[in-house]
Amino acid sequence: MTANLLVLGGTTEASALAQALADHGVRACLSYAGRTQTPRAQPLPIRIGGFGGPDGLAQYLRENAITHLVDATHPFAAQMSGHAVLAAAATNVPLLAFERPAWRAEPDDSWHDVPDMAGAVAALRGPAERVFLALGRMHLAAFAAQPQHTYLLRLVDAPTAPLPLPNAHAIIARGPFDIQGDIALMKAHRITKLVAKNAGGHGAAAKIAAARAAPAHCDDRTARNCPAPNSRQRRSGAGMAGSWCKPTRRIDPSSPICPRNLPGLAGSNQNNRAHIGHIGGGRL
Repeated sequence: MTANLLVLGGTTEASALAQALADHGVRACLSYAGRTQTPRAQPLPIRIGGFGGPDGLAQYLRENAITHLVDATHPFAAQMSGHAVLAAAATNVPLLAFERPAWRAEPDDSWHDVPDMAGAVAALRGPAERVFLALGRMHLAAFAAQPQHTYLLRLVDAPTAPLPLPNAHAIIARGPFDIQGDIALMKAHRITKLVAKNAGGHGAAAKIAAARAAPAHCDDRTARNCPAPNSRQRRSGAGMAGSWCKPTRRIDPSSPICPRNLPGLAGSNQNNRAHIGHIGGGRL
C-alpha cells in the first residue's frame, strides 16, 4: 500500500510535518480551514475550506484514497478534531494527532484560568486597563461587553470591517513571534493584562514569557483548554509520524491502534481534541 496522507493543518506543527513529508517523498495533501486570506506557502499540495462535517470528510477520504489522516489543527479546533475522529472511524482510516504540553503557571505568575471565552470576558470586569487580547479575530465581539479597556490586537489579516471594540489598536503580523519582540510590544503599549488561549507548546509561548519579563505587572488571564479523551494515536515528532504511516506496516482492523477500536469514538463527541506534542526535534 502506498501511503497517501491528509494533514489537517493550520499550525506550526502542520507546517513542520508538511516539510518532513515532502523531504521524504511521501504523498500528502495539507488542508487549511480557510480562516486566513493568505495561508503560508507549503511544499505540499494544499486544499482550503471545510469538508461539510464528518460525513463530508469521510467522503473526501474515500474519494481521494487517503490511507492516513493526521490532525495537526489548533488545540482549540475542537469541532474539526471531533469530525476527524468520526470520519476516521467511518472509513477505517488510521488517525494520528500531534500533542502539545499545556503552559503551566510558574511560582510568581498571577494566572486566572477560566473554562471558556465567556469566563475570559467576565474576568475583565473592573477598572479600565490596557489589555493584550491575543486571541485572533474570531472572539473579539464577545469582549465588547467590557468596553472600558484599551485593547491591543494582533491579527494575521487586516480587518475588513470595523472592529467590534470601541478602543482597540490592531497590529497585522504573522507568527511565530519571539520573546524580545513581545516584550517590546507590551512595553510600547503599556500592557497590564494578557488574555490568551492556553494553546501550549513553544510556537506561541513568547507572549507568556514576555508577560513575565515585562517591567509592568502583567496579569496573565488564560482560557484553559478542556481535557480531551485519548481517542486517537498520538505522536511527538515528524519522524515518528513517518514511521506510523510507513506503507509496509499493515493496520489490522482488530488492532488497538485502529481508530474504530480506540476509546472515545462512541456518540458524537464534538469536544474531542488530542493533545499536541513536539515535532522536528523540539517542542513548538
